[in-house]
Amino acid sequence: MILGGFLFFSASIGGALAWVFSKLFKHTTHGLSLLCGGFLVGLLVLDVIPSSFQLYKSFGLLLGILIGYLIFQILNSIFHNSHTQNPSVSLLAIAIIIHTIPMSLTVGQLLGNAALSITITASIILHHLPEGFALSTALLSQGERLWRLLIYFIAFSIFFSVFIQIGQYWVLSNKAQGVLMGISIGLIATASISEFILHHFRSVTRKSFVAFILLGYLLSHLFHIMVE
Repeated sequence: MILGGFLFFSASIGGALAWVFSKLFKHTTHGLSLLCGGFLVGLLVLDVIPSSFQLYKSFGLLLGILIGYLIFQILNSIFHNSHTQNPSVSLLAIAIIIHTIPMSLTVGQLLGNAALSITITASIILHHLPEGFALSTALLSQGERLWRLLIYFIAFSIFFSVFIQIGQYWVLSNKAQGVLMGISIGLIATASISEFILHHFRSVTRKSFVAFILLGYLLSHLFHIMVE
């Protein structure tokens, strides 16, 4: 539960940074969505994808990415057909939860090693800053209230804590972790490109479109430098 609290703290810091940017772009929700899309693409390109291909086999990751894309198509159809206001946020939240599963299971396996406790805690704080920023930006770009963001962060903390406990008794194979990570990548990639970028392509000028995406990408680069 303590580590889950650290995740909540980390995501909340990312959320606070997103709130600052939402105030800077309060007159353009389209711009904030494009910023989120550029940030997510940068997060995948600079951090998630390279590290995943170093840790897991390519076949499992590619299979997971394909499954993630198919899940996106199914869920996206369900959300849009049911007239849900924020399908992109829900899809992104699912992707982030799946993304935390391999890490939380690994943390559960390492909890008995006191020498790694400080390293694990620092890693949790740093690596969930970008996720908190991305989800917060997505919510704020669609005019959601902060209380819903709080619910998401609490849910992430609970999921993280539960899978840490599971990880102490159950070892997930490297192949299975690779597939899970691939599913997360597939969901995040399709959600960011389809919902946050292409969906707003005609809503702003071309210069603004490029500027917002580049700004998001540069922010992801800054986060990448922080967590290295």
